[in-house]
Amino acid sequence: MTQCPIRPISRTGMTTENLPPVFASPAALRAAFEEGLSGLLAQDGLGGFILVLANASCEQPLFDRLRGPLTDAFVRWCGRFDRQDDAAIAAAPDDVAVFQRLRELGLDQLAVTRWTRRGPWELQFNPLRALRPPRISDAAVSCLQRPFAADAFHFNRPFLRNEILWEGRLAGAPVRLLYNKFPFAELHGLLVPDPLACRPQFLDQVGHALAWAIVARLGRTLAGAGLAYNAYGAYASVNHLHFQLFVRSSGSYPIEAACWRHNDGPQPYPLTVHRHADRDTAWATVRDLHDRGQAYNLLYRPGRIYIVERAQQGSYRHSDWTSGFAWSEVAGAVTTFDAAAFARVTAADIESEFARLSVRP
Repeated sequence: MTQCPIRPISRTGMTTENLPPVFASPAALRAAFEEGLSGLLAQDGLGGFILVLANASCEQPLFDRLRGPLTDAFVRWCGRFDRQDDAAIAAAPDDVAVFQRLRELGLDQLAVTRWTRRGPWELQFNPLRALRPPRISDAAVSCLQRPFAADAFHFNRPFLRNEILWEGRLAGAPVRLLYNKFPFAELHGLLVPDPLACRPQFLDQVGHALAWAIVARLGRTLAGAGLAYNAYGAYASVNHLHFQLFVRSSGSYPIEAACWRHNDGPQPYPLTVHRHADRDTAWATVRDLHDRGQAYNLLYRPGRIYIVERAQQGSYRHSDWTSGFAWSEVAGAVTTFDAAAFARVTAADIESEFARLSVRP
């Protein structure tokens, strides 16, 4: 078991170092991203195969390039499980469960992620994400903080070493960037600040300031870069402090549209949204949510943040076509795993779902 000595995230030097080359441009990040996927597939581990398949299936061109090696790997792993050889026996239980469900589905039946618009909202059909282990994201939660548990899933587990895309310093702090094993955004990764500090998924002022600084620095070279945060109880799936990094080449999320009242437009958003362009004012809002025990999701963009108040998971019943609304959904980009739902869900259905988690007075 990985030991987790508690130590504070550094408060100093947050803007002193040069930006690492991997973040020099969208092309540089994509090259590293795709090179890492190819390397993972070549290592021939079950977890790596699942991660590469899930990431490739998000983009048709990438899926087409990797289709042959992915098919070969799938056939190899089917044989290993049929024979119950050492590699199959030693595979992580989460990976075995996902692979067995994938095998029942059939690799040739796997659909690549698709997008469509429903009024002001985006709807994504992402069948492979349906195989993701829920971990704590399906639990009923009544608080915003639980202690870090070294015996639970966390980002220091040895079997996750191969899933690290990059590790180093950003904005003066040590960070680790892992692939998101079941992504739903472009160039989607999990950014873990000072992972060996073993902090729970509870944001403090230093972590907020670090996220603000990181996204500001990345925004200089990565158009479309952002960080997102699911509070504990707002569909965070891992109780280990982390943010979700994405680089969205297609533009803004629906929550960023000029029509909404929080962006000085005329229309009310379905949820309570606080938009701030000042780091410290934003922290005052987050601190107030902590004081009130109010669940929330965050979307960081360079120089601004969207803070969304929402009902805690488990306090309401979500519709069958969704597994629950986390940061992307509350930002207006909604995922379903059901092809029939993808065809039938309307803007009104999405707005009805927003109404279930609204905490407006």
